[in-house]
Amino acid sequence: MTPDLKTMLILCPLIFLAGFVDSVAGGGGLISLPAYLLAGLPIHTAYGTNKLSATCGTAVSVWRYRKGGYIRLRPALTAAAGALGGSWLGAGLVTVLDEGALQICLMAVLPAAAVFLLCNRGFGDREEDGEVPEPRLTLLSLAIGFVIGAYDGFFGPGTGTFLALAFTGLLHFSLTSATGTAKVVNLTSNLAALAVYILDGRVWYAVGLPAAVCGILGNYLGAGLAVKKGARFIRPVLVCAVALLLVKVGWDFFRG
Repeated sequence: MTPDLKTMLILCPLIFLAGFVDSVAGGGGLISLPAYLLAGLPIHTAYGTNKLSATCGTAVSVWRYRKGGYIRLRPALTAAAGALGGSWLGAGLVTVLDEGALQICLMAVLPAAAVFLLCNRGFGDREEDGEVPEPRLTLLSLAIGFVIGAYDGFFGPGTGTFLALAFTGLLHFSLTSATGTAKVVNLTSNLAALAVYILDGRVWYAVGLPAAVCGILGNYLGAGLAVKKGARFIRPVLVCAVALLLVKVGWDFFRG
């Protein structure tokens, strides 16, 4: 089945915007998934097709950050390993925990995070090499990946945003390095999820591949600007991503 022009006119600008935002601050799925649903895709197909475009775009972001020297590869791979285990655990927690309790916690945490970013203009401006000893760096990277991976498996929205904040706040990375390192973790989880959706036949390639091109362009441009301009560009986009996540969580909570 071939998508009509109206579907693509709805999708392409939104997937471009999602890729741009995601490459800079995470949270692109808050734009892209509703875009696929708005275009009329069934929900499971929307999830699978979204993973296709997100994976392609994130791969380009990883390349751009890596080329700019803004990926701390060992912490990234350690966190990715933790995220795989955490995501598996989080998916299992869906059956036993109340999602509403997590939404309430997020509605308290997210405004605090936004205020912190707005009030601390120097947050993430520079890399503090040697601040965290290597053994502790490894353990913290694994813990960050596991905890946020569990969140991703259980709930999901804004995973990249939380990773960037954790790498900056706990490991003292610059915001640029934190964002680039987070992209490696995102790419790992996206590839794992995409494989499941492909095997289940939930990817509509006729929509996903053209949308992926738009996502790639958005990621390419966003990551390039982040590498060039650094924290002064990333910080306001990160605040917007946190605000968008707060709106999404609040809407889901009060609607349900």
